[in-house]
Formats: sequence, structure tokens, C-alpha cells
Amino acid sequence: MKIKALTLAIATLLPMSSAWAAPTMAELEQRIDELQARLEQNEDAQRMQTKEQQGIQTAQQRATQEPTNPVFEFKGYARSGLLVNEDHQGATGTGPYMTAAGALGAPVGRLGLEDDNYLEANFIHNRQLDNGSNARFHLMLADGVETSNDWTADESDLNVRQVYSELTGLPTFTGAFSNATVWAGKRFDRDNFDIHFMDSDVIFLAGTGAGVYDVQLGDDWKANFSIYGRDFGSVESAGTDIENYIATMNNRIGPWQVMLSAMDSKDNDRVTADAPASKRANHGFHALFAYHADSFYGINPGMSKTGMLIGSGLGAQLKAVGSDGNLNDDAKAVRIFSFGTTAINDTWSVAPAFMAEYSEDRILDHDKYTWATMNVRVSQAFNENFEMVYEGSYQYMDLDNSNKSAQGGYYKATIAPTLKLATAAGFFDRPELRFAVSYVDWSSDLDNYAVSMKSDTPTMGNGGETLFALQMETWF
Repeated sequence: MKIKALTLAIATLLPMSSAWAAPTMAELEQRIDELQARLEQNEDAQRMQTKEQQGIQTAQQRATQEPTNPVFEFKGYARSGLLVNEDHQGATGTGPYMTAAGALGAPVGRLGLEDDNYLEANFIHNRQLDNGSNARFHLMLADGVETSNDWTADESDLNVRQVYSELTGLPTFTGAFSNATVWAGKRFDRDNFDIHFMDSDVIFLAGTGAGVYDVQLGDDWKANFSIYGRDFGSVESAGTDIENYIATMNNRIGPWQVMLSAMDSKDNDRVTADAPASKRANHGFHALFAYHADSFYGINPGMSKTGMLIGSGLGAQLKAVGSDGNLNDDAKAVRIFSFGTTAINDTWSVAPAFMAEYSEDRILDHDKYTWATMNVRVSQAFNENFEMVYEGSYQYMDLDNSNKSAQGGYYKATIAPTLKLATAAGFFDRPELRFAVSYVDWSSDLDNYAVSMKSDTPTMGNGGETLFALQMETWF
């Protein structure tokens, strides 16, 4: 339309201009045709540019609004380090569970105490159909060694820790199961959580079994149901495995978590162990009550988790649910915990953690164990890539294995210059490269005390030692 209007305007003006007599009509038409062609080319180019810009914007919108679901995923965790004592010797018997109460699951701060080389490699395959259903296969390999050598085949503990499949988005699932995920195989429960700074799970449910996640029982209430099996060994005379079966209902109601587990191990009293066979537990009960806050105890941005665990019989192993077959039929235990992280300002961040437990009749009649750990990790950022990390840890122990008793405290102080990609990313950004110096000490009453729980329970020697560590830690 623009070209036609221009042609009419020129044709109208020709008779009115006496200076326009030189060009012939044919020459004028040729010039108009050339001008029209150039204008059409410019309009085509503008249309193509507009389409390209629209295409780029659409692709960007898809990238930000529609998360990708890669066919293959690779995830992992690893730590590797060297630990030397003040006599320039390899430090032994160290780690988050080095105290006399460590065999009871009592941790201390881990920074500067680990000398193992441990890794987890997760391989995941995703499949999605046009009807919206999804399948996910997960394989996890893990290995851990103490040696510092490069070739460790003789000491390797390479193991398949997880192998399972899960299905979600099934179109035939409706109502409360519309967004449910069904799984089967060997795995860690999805909703386990831990206190990383003490290398301690708050709750750890794992084994081989099946279950369903995210059953919508109310507007703000989701529940998981599972059955796991774990082995305690075998009854050779009967030719059967000693299985512990764990049935769990895990509820999330807003920020609250209520997890209930019942255990049954029919043959657990048919073998000899630390406890008399007639006293080994065949059944157990375990419960977790927790509050997951999206702030640092309501006083600062960050996170915090607080709660309580109780258990009896086979459920008296409060951390790793249903994993200990040595427990007494009358065993009882209660544990409380609280931890959190927050950034005080652009330079300082703090992460306190507390855990305490009381148990009785755990292995033998009338044994009693009380312990409590307080740990604080503080980071001080100096620039974008360097920070100083400080950690202080104290554990109180009052231990009576019905034959011998001990009481006292354990102390640790660590300072660790640390390199990382971005100090502003917070406590949980990895990888980190660390150099650490720690001083550890404990009450002499705890020297060489061992809980009569397992024959290979490590014992504490004399306290008062300085440790030097080099370590990397990463996850992705």
C-alpha cells in the first residue's frame, strides 16, 4: 500500500512541475520500479529480524519457565584428606565418633578430624512419556578407605549403596495419589536429614523395600508410606536370614514432621551376641517429632530444625532406624536435637548444633548412657574466595555399661583457612579446600573406656593432642 501511494503521488505532481520535463515516462516508471523493489527488500528484512527476536524471547521464556529434565544425571559427594599429629605421625582413632560415646551414635564436630577418603557417585536415568508419566532409575556407588595411597584395591569398601526405580505422574493415579511417587528397590529414604557439621544423620532410614511418597491427605498434609527390610545376619542352624522389617508412616504437616515406625524381627533372639539371646529384641517402635523452620529460630534469615526422637526395643537405635540387632528387648532411648545456620552480616556466619540422648537397658539390664554435644561453626569471609572457619565442640558423657562407669567431657577447638568459589554462597557451598589445626582433649576418666556394644568399638587413648589436616570436600 505504501508503494502504490508513492507512485500515485509522483504521477500527480508531474504535470505540475515544469522542471520535470527531461525524463521520459519509461525512465520514470523504471526508477519507480527500482525504488519499490528496494523498499520491499527492506520490509522483508525487518520482518525476518522481528521473527528472530520473537524466537529468541520465546526460547528464553521456555528456558526460565520450563525446567529441563535431562535424560542422564550425575551427582556426587566426596572428601579426601591427610591428618597428622603433633609428633609428625599419622593420627589414628579420630573422626566425628572418636569419643567413648561414639559407639552410641554420639558425634562431635567433624572439622579437622577426618582423614578418610570417601566418595559417593550417583547415576540417574530419567524417562518421560507424552502422557506426563515419569520413570527414574538411581544407582549409587560408594567407597571409603583410610590409606593415603593412590592404589587402594586391597583396602577398598566399594559398594552399591542404592539401586532403585520410581514412577511419578501416572495418569491413572487420582485424588490423594495424583502427585504421588511410587518406588521399589534398595535406597536411602528421601526425607532423611542430617547435621552436616557433626557428620550425623538426625534420622536415617534405609534398606531394601518399597513405598509411596507424597500422598495428599489434606490441604497442608502429605504422607509417605514404606516397608524396608534389613539383615542382622543369619541363623546357620535354621538356614534362614535374620530380617528386620520396618513399616513407616512419615507425615509432613506444614513445617511439622511426625514420623512413626514399627519393627519386627522374628528370629533376632535365636543367635548369641553381647546380650543374652533371650533378651535380644524382636520388636521395636520409633518416633520422630520435628519442626523445620525457614528462618534462624525466628530471629534472623536462615534455617533451623528442632525436634525429638524416642524409641524402644529395636527402635532404641534412634539415628539409623532398625539397623542394630544387638539391642535389648527392654531398651529405651530418647534424643533431642536442634541446629541452624544464619549469616550475621556480609562477613560473619554462624551454625550452632545441639544433640543429647539418654538410654537405658540398651545392651544389658541396668546399663545407662547419657551424653550431650554442643558444636558451633563460625565462618569469617575475607574476600570472595577466602574465609577462616572456626569450630568449637564439647561433649558431656555419663556412661555406665553395668560393669564399669565413666564420666567426663571432651573438648575440641579448630581453625581452618579455607578456599572456595564464593564465600557469599554460605556454609553449604562446595567445593572447599582446607588447612586445619585442631586441639582435642578429654577427661582422664574416659581414657580407654569402651561401650560394650560391639567388639571392635574404638577406645579413646589419652587426651591433649594437636592435629594438622589438609582436606577437600565437594558435592554437586
